[in-house]
Amino acid sequence: MSIRRIMPDIHVESGEALTASRAFYGLLGFEEVMDMGWVVTLASPANPTAQISFLTEERTAPVVPDLSVEVEDVDAVYAQVVASGAEVVRELRDEEWGVRRFFVRDPNGRVVNVLTHRAAGGR
Repeated sequence: MSIRRIMPDIHVESGEALTASRAFYGLLGFEEVMDMGWVVTLASPANPTAQISFLTEERTAPVVPDLSVEVEDVDAVYAQVVASGAEVVRELRDEEWGVRRFFVRDPNGRVVNVLTHRAAGGR
């Protein structure tokens, strides 16, 4: 199993908090790589896998995750998680913005968004 990146997901209360977070983390060198209105992702221009996301809500799942882990094969990881008996918070599915993902609760109660970016024309 190959992990491609790990990034924190921070729940913020408002659009103003998204704007303030973008400005603050810009001071540290982060640049915006995605803005969907309810989620903004910032990345290091020198190391694009160094990312952080801010979410006002989670539009397609019951909770905002605490952490995102991008893996090479989300279907294989999902099968392992289900077989382990871990709590799946949101079932595996494709999202309109090009990822296939599911949410699982870790032993500490944190919700992890596990995802793979789909190839163009994939799944």
